[in-house]
Amino acid sequence: MQHTTPEGWALIFGFIALTALMAKPFGLWLYAVMEGRPPMQAPLAAVERALYRAAGVDPAREQGWRGYAVALLLFNMTGIVLLYALQRLQGVLPLNPQDVAGVPAPVAFNTAVSFVTNTNWQSYGGETTMAHLVQMLGLTVQNFLSAATGIAVAFAIIRGFARREAAGIGNFWADLTRITLYLLLPVCLVYALLLIALGVPQTLAGAAVATTLEGGEQVIALGPVASQLAIKMLGTNGGGFFNANSAHPLENPDEFSNLLQMLSIFALGAGLTWTFGKAVGNTKQGWAILAAMLLLFTAGVSTAYVAEAGGNPIHHALGVDPADGNMEGKETRFGPAASALFAAVTTAASCGAVNAMHDSFTPIGGFVPLFNMQLGEIIIGGVGAGLYGILLYCILAIFVAGLMVGRTPEYVGKKIEAREVKLAVLAIAVLPLAILGFSATAAVLPAGLEGLQDQGPHGLSEILYAYSSATANNGSAFAGLTASNPFWASTLAVAMFVGRFFIILPVLAIAGSLAAKTATPAGPGSFPTTGALWIGLLAGLILVLGGLTFLPSLALGPAADHLAMIDGRLF
Repeated sequence: MQHTTPEGWALIFGFIALTALMAKPFGLWLYAVMEGRPPMQAPLAAVERALYRAAGVDPAREQGWRGYAVALLLFNMTGIVLLYALQRLQGVLPLNPQDVAGVPAPVAFNTAVSFVTNTNWQSYGGETTMAHLVQMLGLTVQNFLSAATGIAVAFAIIRGFARREAAGIGNFWADLTRITLYLLLPVCLVYALLLIALGVPQTLAGAAVATTLEGGEQVIALGPVASQLAIKMLGTNGGGFFNANSAHPLENPDEFSNLLQMLSIFALGAGLTWTFGKAVGNTKQGWAILAAMLLLFTAGVSTAYVAEAGGNPIHHALGVDPADGNMEGKETRFGPAASALFAAVTTAASCGAVNAMHDSFTPIGGFVPLFNMQLGEIIIGGVGAGLYGILLYCILAIFVAGLMVGRTPEYVGKKIEAREVKLAVLAIAVLPLAILGFSATAAVLPAGLEGLQDQGPHGLSEILYAYSSATANNGSAFAGLTASNPFWASTLAVAMFVGRFFIILPVLAIAGSLAAKTATPAGPGSFPTTGALWIGLLAGLILVLGGLTFLPSLALGPAADHLAMIDGRLF
């Protein structure tokens, strides 16, 4: 028996409507930044010029896709090294009021790769493991830079579709600087002030000590939370200052902050779809992409809400009121609807922040965030990554459509030929190869099995979820998994690295190939890519490819777990 409520559905569909309304305003801002005419340019132009002089960069110098890729890789590899060093040395660095020691090498390596790749996987307690200096200079800075890197790649692929017979796809250093200076920093400054007004702390003080009703003492960690939380959400990073992430009342004080955080997760990803349409000269193209994204999102969040509102029959047999739904691992102030919505948002957008424990969801409720990640960063996705991820599927979908109409496929004025299709397939194949390959390895090695909390199908789901989250650069986890041993820390770090850069490189190659082509006017035989048929084809192709790739593993994990739950069995 299902116990969904009108209020729950109103929250879900109201959120979807607000997401659609945000797309154009943020899309306009992103388009202005991409074109080099950002808002607030006059007061910040001197800062921008000073940064270029200090780095020895000529922002007007265009880069081909190889030059863009080399600059991006060098910058991010340097970030991994510096963040690793900060963590290892934090015991002797200042701004360490809790006197925490240096982070062990496996965890430091995992965390460095995690935050540079926009994954923000955390196998540690943030408030007890990281000093304030590392939180601010290391983690928060990388939250900005990893988000800017993703948006920069999105700008590059947009230029590839929009430009005609061009040798360059932009300048990585100029894109990175402008995105950070004119978009992420000003929005996050206002956002952080709003969070502080809502009750989120922003201080360099250590922990506060409170006296409990029983006369004992409770240590409450404090720190520069609001500044990290703002970019954590806007940049779809997801790494929490506190171990409980957005379930912690100092990170997520009330229902309004919960809605605000979810909207900020989707803001830039939705906006980039409008930016794409504007750049190629037809905003309907962007709206069609956003419609396909929201169609997939609506199906997923509805499934998760129904599953969580229905509850767990094992709990019901023990006397738990079925009207409450599945409240295990959830905040009572949010309940099944807001928890299911947050879980769908954070995994659709590759953010990884959580306001409930996904490991405690019902098997079908947990299946939705797992499958969201396995589809890749395409349902809104991480900032930038969502757009370039779904454009890979657009290339495949238009190729299929071209076969149907019997002519060379075209998309937004560019012929899609063998090179682009091969590169798109190569990029899309990264996820299943890494997810299934690492999962199979962990399922048979003692070092992998020792990290599991559960046996049977749910244990397999824990493994699948971990590598899906890492490869899709999401960062959330089934909390029962202990992933801090050397095997898990290192393999998850490799999965994060592969899932980020082994997809970015083919995307940049596609951008370079498309930018060099001439425009192809639409003709009578061209397949329309703005209507319901195209939206359905694109969403259907994504579901078919994802389903065929991961169906066997999902049948052995969440599906088997669901059948066991119905039968009243625990593993």
